[in-house]
Amino acid sequence: MFAVIKTGGKQYKVKENDIIFVEKLPNKKDDSVNLNEILLLSNDDKNIKIGTPKLKGISVKAKILEQKKLKKVIVFKKKRRKNYKKKNGHRQNVTVLKILKISK
Repeated sequence: MFAVIKTGGKQYKVKENDIIFVEKLPNKKDDSVNLNEILLLSNDDKNIKIGTPKLKGISVKAKILEQKKLKKVIVFKKKRRKNYKKKNGHRQNVTVLKILKISK
């Protein structure tokens, strides 16, 4: 069984016991989170439910394992022969989730 969920403006295909990185959620470590924006639910290849745009009455229960930052991304801009160089860095805040249960 798997589901496609939406959180933080992105979509994720999840199964039970999966560990995913999502945009930062305001909850603390070891909190339980219910993800209610379910776009698709599938038990097998023939039994698929697709929401328009979301499915009602279905939720995904997850546990927050940690709040952390990803690896730094370097942004470097340069214009040749114009003496213009700009270097910037960015570290994205993420929440690590473990999917506990997909409930109907």
